[in-house]
Amino acid sequence: MRTAHSVETVRAAERALMAELPEGALMQRAAAGLAAACADLLGKVYGARVVLLVGSGDNGGDALYAGARLARRGAGVTAVLLAPERTHEGGLAAVRSAGAQMVSAAQAGPAIARADLVIDGIVGIGGKGGLRPEAAGLASLVRESGAVVVAVDLPSGIETDTGEVLGQAVRADATVTFGTYKPGLLIDPARSYAGAVRLVDIGLSLPSAPELEALQYADVAALLPEPGASSDKYRRGVVGIAAGSATYPGAAVLAVAGALRGGAGAVRYVGPAGDAVLARFPEALVHAGPPSAAGRVQAWVVGPGIGDDAARVADVLAQDVPVLVDADGLRLADPAVLRARTAPTVLTPHAGEAAALLGVSRESVEAGRLSAVRRLAAEFSATVLLKGSTTLVAPADGGPVRVNPTGTAWLATAGSGDVLSGLSGALLAAGLSGVDAASVGAYLHGLAGRVAADGAPLVASEIAEALPRVWRDVRG
Repeated sequence: MRTAHSVETVRAAERALMAELPEGALMQRAAAGLAAACADLLGKVYGARVVLLVGSGDNGGDALYAGARLARRGAGVTAVLLAPERTHEGGLAAVRSAGAQMVSAAQAGPAIARADLVIDGIVGIGGKGGLRPEAAGLASLVRESGAVVVAVDLPSGIETDTGEVLGQAVRADATVTFGTYKPGLLIDPARSYAGAVRLVDIGLSLPSAPELEALQYADVAALLPEPGASSDKYRRGVVGIAAGSATYPGAAVLAVAGALRGGAGAVRYVGPAGDAVLARFPEALVHAGPPSAAGRVQAWVVGPGIGDDAARVADVLAQDVPVLVDADGLRLADPAVLRARTAPTVLTPHAGEAAALLGVSRESVEAGRLSAVRRLAAEFSATVLLKGSTTLVAPADGGPVRVNPTGTAWLATAGSGDVLSGLSGALLAAGLSGVDAASVGAYLHGLAGRVAADGAPLVASEIAEALPRVWRDVRG
């Protein structure tokens, strides 16, 4: 599992390690990893033209020491000093002795225009509020140059702990980060500025409770339910689907598809789209309703395409089993009832639905996704899956937020969320916790989207059809 830690945690770990090491050793470790990553990107270091954007902090020192290493291997290095009087002294001496040129920000244009690679060491993890005008001007020159841009620890100008971008920021092709991932490297909008992220181990000792987690194949494989010799359809988990309407019968079909392909032993569908569901999935158990009369289930999914049927939503929420609420269900659910539930509740809003629940603008949710998902989880005492370019899953207990690393922009298609709801609901019915069901569901859904799209447009039903393949890949 990949983990990300806050600025405060990282700084405390750095202080503890520096107390044990010779002066400057930690920076040398970081610079060595940075130089190695830059050399890999260049392919051939000798003769390459490298520009260092050097601020006054330790990131500037990292850039200078890495630049010195590249210069000693034959690269032509130019250091752009944004604060000459406050530049890291040791790094500056090292890069000068290696033969690098020094220029001011005002003189940097020609060097940047010719550069093969630019190392961004303007601002470190403590930077706030975007780049100042002089640095923003350099970032613009870099974008126009076509050079490969490597950020030191994180792109200058992004908000480290939140993933927000409050002003101008450097857009990197790659980021070399040290010790641990930083939250801003995993969450949009900042994530889109980071490029490919490479983690360099510098020996930090970090706490076991990070700010963020990102599941990987092995984590998902360990969580996937697997039937045993004594399993039957009821022991595997029965999920109820209260979805669809006369206007939106397809939402019911897609939610049922996600649930069946998500490992449910049986799916009970309740609603007016029963004929459409049976025509596509004769395996489904269809009931006219109400949901409480449909038979025993281990979890419910309520809301996709349900229209204005508030009674169906209220009936599901009154049941003492895990419930996943999506789409229209989020609009129709009584907030007081959601807060009062004692059984696990999972909410799966997109940014617009999250904004309505919080009483804020959609733009504020999209700009501050991490704070929005945490606030929703706290206000409703629920696991919250916030959909988007980076899907976030916040647990009800305030623990680490999970970031989903899979997916593709092609998943932004009608019905995609209905499949995710059914899939995650099936995992809830199989016994996974709310946070595990939501994060594993998002992971598999993202992988299935990649497989189904294969670089071209997809339709939501193809996501469900791809789930068995990605399930096997993860298990394998």
